Amino acid sequence: MQNLVSASCESIPTQPVEQHRIIAAIDLGTNSLHMVVVRIDATLPAFSIIDREKETVRLGDRNLTTGELKPEIIKKAIAALGRFQKVAKTINAETIIAVATSAVREAPNGKEFLHTIETELGLSVNLISGQEEARRIYLGVLSGMEFNNQPHMIVDIGGGSTELILGDSHQPRTLTSTKIGAVRLTNELITTDPISNAEFQYLQAYARGTLERSVEEVLANVELGESPRLVGTAGTIETLAMIHAREKSGVIPSTLNGYQFSLKDLRELVNRLRKLTNAERATIPGMPEKRSEVILAGAVILQEAMTLLGAESVTVCERSLREGVIVDWMLSHGLIEDKLRYQSSVRERNVLKLANKYHINLEYSDRVAKFAESLFDQTQGTLHHWGSDERQLLWAAAILHNCGHYISHSSHHKHSYYLIRNGELLGYTETEIEIIANLARYHRKSPPKKKHENYQNLLTKEQRQIVSQLSAILRLAVALDRRQIGAIAQVQCEYYPQFRQCNLLLFPSQADDDCALELWSLDYKKGVFEEEFGVKLIATLEKSTLANFS
Repeated sequence: MQNLVSASCESIPTQPVEQHRIIAAIDLGTNSLHMVVVRIDATLPAFSIIDREKETVRLGDRNLTTGELKPEIIKKAIAALGRFQKVAKTINAETIIAVATSAVREAPNGKEFLHTIETELGLSVNLISGQEEARRIYLGVLSGMEFNNQPHMIVDIGGGSTELILGDSHQPRTLTSTKIGAVRLTNELITTDPISNAEFQYLQAYARGTLERSVEEVLANVELGESPRLVGTAGTIETLAMIHAREKSGVIPSTLNGYQFSLKDLRELVNRLRKLTNAERATIPGMPEKRSEVILAGAVILQEAMTLLGAESVTVCERSLREGVIVDWMLSHGLIEDKLRYQSSVRERNVLKLANKYHINLEYSDRVAKFAESLFDQTQGTLHHWGSDERQLLWAAAILHNCGHYISHSSHHKHSYYLIRNGELLGYTETEIEIIANLARYHRKSPPKKKHENYQNLLTKEQRQIVSQLSAILRLAVALDRRQIGAIAQVQCEYYPQFRQCNLLLFPSQADDDCALELWSLDYKKGVFEEEFGVKLIATLEKSTLANFS
C-alpha cells in the first residue's frame, strides 16, 4: 500500500503548487489529544506527515458519580485545541478534521462539550462510533503498512476502548470496539501502588473476559489455512516497543514502524511493571511523561488480546486513527481512485446493508431517493444553499425512510428514527447519523418541533435547518410515488421568485394514468414545504409522458 499513500516523511519532489494540499486531523482521545498535519500530493495520491502535536488531557478522567467530563479538563482540552489550531494555521492547513471517541461518546455532557468547542473555537468535532473508529484505524494502518493481500489482525489500545480488526488490504472483514482501555481500567480497577496480587489477578481476568467476544468475532472470519499477522497501534503499544527496543539493543529505532516484539517478552515486561510503583515506572528509560500511570493496564490488555488471538508476536504500525481520518478525507474528496476505491462507497454500501436488514423495498426507496435528489438539485441556489454533503444525507434518509415498517406500520416514521440512530452506519459521524435519522423521522406526520427529543439532539441551528428544509423536500419525494408503482417518471421544478411560487410539472409513466393519488398526496403534504421555504407550490400533471415530451 506504500505506493498508494506514502508512509514516508521525506520531502516530496517539487510539483505544481496546486497539487499540494495541507490538512490537519485531530483525535480527541480518552488519554491524549493528538494532531497530525500532512501534505497531500494529489498526483500520487499520497501524503507525508509534516507535523505532529500531542497533549495528555485525560478526558477519560471523568466525574465518578455522574460520568461527566470535568470542567477543569474541558478547559484544558479547549486550550490544547486552540493551540493545535494555531499550529495548523501557521503551517497553512486548508482544513482541520477533528473526531472524538469513547470518552466524549459516553459522557452525558459530551455533546455539550463539542458544542462549546464549536462556539469558542469555531472548530467542528465529529463524534464517531466504536465501529467507525475501527474502520478509520484500519484505513490508517493500510496507509502505512503493506499487507500484500495477506490477512492481518489489528489491535489498537486507546485510553477508553480497544479496537480489534481483521482485514487483508481490501474490505475489513471484522471491525470491533470494546470498552476497555488503559485509562479506563486504571481508574476503575487499580487502587494500590504497586498493584496488589488480588487486583492484578482481577485486572487480567477482567481484560480477558471483556475481550473474548471481539476475539471470537475476529477468529470466526479467519479462513482455514490462514495465519494472520498481528499489528499493534497507538500509544500503549508504541511505548512498550520503545522500552523493549531500548533494553534489547540499547537504542531507540528512528522509526517504530515495523518493530516487532514477542508475547514472551511482553509477559516478562508485565511481570516487572506490576512490581514497580508508579514513581518507579516513570523512571524507566523511554517512558513518556504521564504514560507510567496507565502503562500496566494497557500492557495487560495487549497481553490478554495476544493470548486469546494466539499471536506469538506483534508488529508496530505508527499510523492509526488520525491518519485514517486523513485517508477517509482523501477518499471522500475523490483523491484516491486506486486500490482503496471500494472504501469511497462505504457509506452507500452500509446504507444498503441496513436497508436489506430491515426488508426495505429498494426499488421503491430508490425512486423516492431520485425524486428527492432531483428536487434538491432543482431548488439549489434558489430555495436552499446546501451542498453535496447534505445531498448525500438526504439520499441516505430517502433510502431508509420506511425502515420503521420493520417494527410496525403504526408510527413507523418514529421507528425509522430509532433504527437508523442505532444502526451502526459506517462511514458517517454521529452527527450525520442523527441528521439522517431525523430526516427519516419527519418524512410524514408532524414537521420538526422544538419539543421533540430527537430534534433537540441536533446541537446547532445549522443542523436543525438541514433537517427542517430537507425533510420538507423528502415529504414531496414520498408523495410523488404514493402508490409505489413509479407512476411519475420525472418531475420538473419551475421557480418564480417575483411571485414566490414553485410549479411542479409531473410527467406520468403511462399516458392514460391520471395520477390522482399522487396529486392528492402532494396537495396533502405540500403545506410543510410551503411554510419552510415561504413559497406557494402548484403541481400539475403534463398530458403526455416524458417520452412524448422529449
